[in-house]
Amino acid sequence: MNASEFWAPIKLSLQVALLSSVIVTVIGIAAAWWMSRRSFRGKLVLETGFMLPLVLPPTVVGFLLLVLLGRKSWLGQLIEWLFAAPIIFSWWAAVVAAVVVAFPLVYQTMKVGFASVSRDLEDAGRSIGASEWQVFRYITLPMTLPSLMTAYILGFARALGEFGATLMIAGNIPGKTQTIPTAIYVAVDAGNNPMAWSWTVTMIAISFLMLLLTGRKPAS
Repeated sequence: MNASEFWAPIKLSLQVALLSSVIVTVIGIAAAWWMSRRSFRGKLVLETGFMLPLVLPPTVVGFLLLVLLGRKSWLGQLIEWLFAAPIIFSWWAAVVAAVVVAFPLVYQTMKVGFASVSRDLEDAGRSIGASEWQVFRYITLPMTLPSLMTAYILGFARALGEFGATLMIAGNIPGKTQTIPTAIYVAVDAGNNPMAWSWTVTMIAISFLMLLLTGRKPAS
């Protein structure tokens, strides 16, 4: 295997993880903030639905996404009409799979973070004329920065290691949709342990570096 074949899954995995972690963090923050500030009938059912991808087998999640986004579904047909190409078996499908499976971790982390913010401080901001957006931007969000960092790292790590759902809707096309986890699977299946070890060590190094950077304290 040449260098380009080795680096292709690594580059794609980082591309998918970076994009999906940003998307899922934004969605997770919005959902957690809205749910933590609302009380309505059916809230428990909705929240249970949010957490389902955490406990469902990845292949089940992948199958549901395949049905939802496939070329026979109205959503899949709409996407294909808008972008002149199906989303299934593209690297965008890997992004969708990563967002879905990472969402429960990000959502739950941010929900705990928002619950720790004093309502009195938020009410004090409103009492001096701050809008809801200003209260969120200048009071709530800064106080949840540790949770936000944790949520992003969890989302990134989950996206980086996603395998089952990705394989179902993105496939394992070398140079196009093959990520590090699927590349490792193929290498092991083919008996190519040296390549499997190379990708495994790379995955460990990336994950270790992410944890190391987030664990650093700013210089005083």
